[in-house]
Amino acid sequence: MSNIEKAFANGKAFIAFLTCGDPDLETTAAAVRAAVENGADLIELGIPFSDPTAEGPVIQSANMRALDGGVTIDKIFDLVRELRRDIEVPMVFMTYANVVFSYGAERFISTCKDVQMDGLILPDLPFEEKEEFQPLCRQYGIDLVSLVAPTSENRIAMIAKEAEGFLYIVSSLGVTGTRSEIRTDLSSIVEVVRQNTDIPCAIGFGISTPEQAKKMAGISDGAIVGSAIVKLLEKYGADAPEYVGKYVKSMKEVMIKA
Repeated sequence: MSNIEKAFANGKAFIAFLTCGDPDLETTAAAVRAAVENGADLIELGIPFSDPTAEGPVIQSANMRALDGGVTIDKIFDLVRELRRDIEVPMVFMTYANVVFSYGAERFISTCKDVQMDGLILPDLPFEEKEEFQPLCRQYGIDLVSLVAPTSENRIAMIAKEAEGFLYIVSSLGVTGTRSEIRTDLSSIVEVVRQNTDIPCAIGFGISTPEQAKKMAGISDGAIVGSAIVKLLEKYGADAPEYVGKYVKSMKEVMIKA
């Protein structure tokens, strides 16, 4: 069992996404700790990028604030080193292929191992092109997390068969962001996943309320929440960790009953 899979070992997993450096790295660290203390089972750290194609306006704005604040990949690696002094839950990076390429793929992935990251999510990396990074990820023990979307259709089985860590199911078409309603037939996607892999699957994109989290956890092995947490950081700034903690607690409580 990989470290990421352990996040799903005690029931439904709550996965919290934060953009590194929004509003600053100290607040990111405090918010991660608050999320973990209040039940987050896995942390997804967004590395800011100037053209985050999968993101909606909330996370796009967070990327720009972080970049304007002078965040760099090296500073983010230092942040993870500091977090790993007391944070034991699995952590994965979410960023874009270009970020990894420009840093140097082997340098990036080997440093992920050095700082004890567990996985990497690249939403703009097509499944058919994952060989660009897969061998290096395997070499350094980093799970390359695959995504399936409602449009994946006949490719879902193929992607599921080769999944590592967990499978990220995109709830709906379009970009990240909170949604009042999620209409996709996710049960049938999860069914195909279950037929093809034992790897856990979690649903993300658009989940913001406890009711949505409970529903998604009922269908899958976990829920991923980003924009709703990023909104708290935007609203409360350095005071946000306290609010992030309360929010994560409210989401995790309903998921336990899912």
